[in-house]
Amino acid sequence: NNIFGKLFGDKGYIGAKLAELLFLDGIELITSIRNNMKNSLMSMSDKILLRKRSVIETVNDELKNVCQVEHSRHRSPINFFTNLIAGIIAYHFLPKKPAIRYEKVITNQLALL
Repeated sequence: NNIFGKLFGDKGYIGAKLAELLFLDGIELITSIRNNMKNSLMSMSDKILLRKRSVIETVNDELKNVCQVEHSRHRSPINFFTNLIAGIIAYHFLPKKPAIRYEKVITNQLALL
């Protein structure tokens, strides 16, 4: 119950019911809008991080395919965690890792609400 923050997803996760359920738990669902939806105001930092979502998916893809962290029908939780930790250690030794360069810029401009 101590989880809070922002959850970035693609257009497939758009839904008022899901967004409201997450919001009640302290999680803000942020997605891009579909073609048939009205534009909504979004903070600049949320727009930037939504565009960086592909980098996060690249990391997940490398963990699954290069470091072999995937569900392989573990018979115990210990085997699951062993496989997960081994994959993260293997990812650590990769020479090139994708990174998100994000600097928060503080401006004195007022936002229109």
